[in-house]
Amino acid sequence: MNAGETIPVTVLGGSLGAGKTTLLNHLLTHAGDRDIAVLVNDMGSVNVDAELVAEESDLAVGDGVTELSNGCICCELQDDLETAVVRLARERSFDHLVVEASGVSEPGPVARLFVASRAAARYDVAGLATVVDARLFADTFGDGDPDRTVAEEGDGSVRPLSDLLVEQVESADLVVLNKRDLVSDAELAAVRDAVEALRPGATVVETTRGDVDVDLLLSDLHDPDAPVGWRAALESDTGGDESDRDGHGGHDDHDHGDHSDHDHGDHNDHDHGDTTHAEATYGVTSFVYRRRAPLDPEGAAAVLGDLPDSVVRAKGSLWVAGAEDVHFTYSQAGPSAYVAAAGPWVASRPEFEQDTYRRNHPELDWHDDHGDRRTELVFIGRGMDEDALAAALDAHLLDPGASADAGDFPTDPGEEVALAEPTRERESVPTTGAASEGGR
Repeated sequence: MNAGETIPVTVLGGSLGAGKTTLLNHLLTHAGDRDIAVLVNDMGSVNVDAELVAEESDLAVGDGVTELSNGCICCELQDDLETAVVRLARERSFDHLVVEASGVSEPGPVARLFVASRAAARYDVAGLATVVDARLFADTFGDGDPDRTVAEEGDGSVRPLSDLLVEQVESADLVVLNKRDLVSDAELAAVRDAVEALRPGATVVETTRGDVDVDLLLSDLHDPDAPVGWRAALESDTGGDESDRDGHGGHDDHDHGDHSDHDHGDHNDHDHGDTTHAEATYGVTSFVYRRRAPLDPEGAAAVLGDLPDSVVRAKGSLWVAGAEDVHFTYSQAGPSAYVAAAGPWVASRPEFEQDTYRRNHPELDWHDDHGDRRTELVFIGRGMDEDALAAALDAHLLDPGASADAGDFPTDPGEEVALAEPTRERESVPTTGAASEGGR
C-alpha cells in the first residue's frame, strides 16, 4: 500500500454459529499474495474466534489478528475498535482489513465507524458481508422449529433472533447462504428468495463450509444508497391513496401492483407473467397498506402483535388514536414486533416549523386536513393473504380526533414497546432500550 492510500475494509457479520470463523479461515488460506489484516471479536472473556483464526492460519494472535473481548464491537467497544483500526493502519502495512462483528452485531453500525470517525481518513468500506445459517433461517421464517429463538447480548440480556437475522441481511452487500447441505433444494430456494426480498440487489452466494470466492468477498460491493426491501416497496408503490378522498380510504387503497384483479387468498391463481421468480415459485411478495385515518390502539396492537407466519417482515409508520401528535414506527421480523415513538408528526408542530420543513422536503406526502399523519406499512412475506391483512387493520380504523386511550403505546421519543417477542407471551410488554426508525 502506498502512503496516502486508503485501505479497503470488509465487515463480516452473521449470527452465532453461522460459519463466520470458518469463512475467515478459508479467506486466509486462499488469500494468495494479498496481505490481509483481520480483526475478530467474541462475546466471551476469552476470544475464541481470534484463537481459532490464528491457529488455523498459522498466525500468532497480535500478528495480523487483533483481539477485542468482553463486548460488542458495534456498541460497547466502539471506542476500542476505532483505536484498534487506526493503530493497525499506522503500525502495519497491509492490503485489506476484514472486521468480524460478533454474532449479536449488525455489520451496518460497524461499517459506519469507517465513515464517521477518524478511521475514515485511512479506510474505505468495500463491502458488508453477512453469513446466514440457511438451516436456522429456514426454521425461523418457515415451518421449522429453530433450536434457538433469541440472541444473547454481552450483558446477559436477550434479543429476538429473528430481529437480528433480518437486520443483518438488510444491511448486507453480500449474503453468504452457508450450511447449504443442511437444507433441501426447495428450502434453500425459499430462503434465497426471502433474502432477496429483504435486500434487493445484494449479491447472494450459496456455500457449504464458507468456501466463498476470495475475489468476490474482497471486491468493492458496497452501495451506501441501496434500499432495503421494505423501503424499496414504499418507493415503488405508485397506487393512489383513496383515503385522501373519503377519510378512511376504501379497500383498494392498499397496493397490489399488477395483481389487484386476482384472488389474493391463493397466490397460485395469480398471473405470473410480470412477476418475479420469487413470487411465481414461492409466493414471496410485498405490498403497502396506506390509510389516512388513526388506528384504535388496542385493536392495532392485537393485529400487529400477532401477524400470520406468512409475514417475514413488516415495517412502517402508525397513526394511533389517543396519541395523534406522536409519529409511531412499527417493525416486525418473524415472531418479534415492536412499536417506537419516533417524535412528533410535522403536522403537530407550530405552523412556521411546518412551513420550513415542507419547503426543505418538497417530497413530503401532505394532506390538506391531516398533514403527514398516516398509517403506512410495508409487508413482505410468502403466500400472504393481503386482503385479510388489510381487512384486519381496516376493522380498527377510527375517525380523526376520535376519543381513545393510547394504553401501552409510548409517547416519549425513543421509547418502544414490544407487541410480540418469541421469549414472552404475545402481549404489550415494555422493553429496555430505544430504537430509531432506522433501527429495528
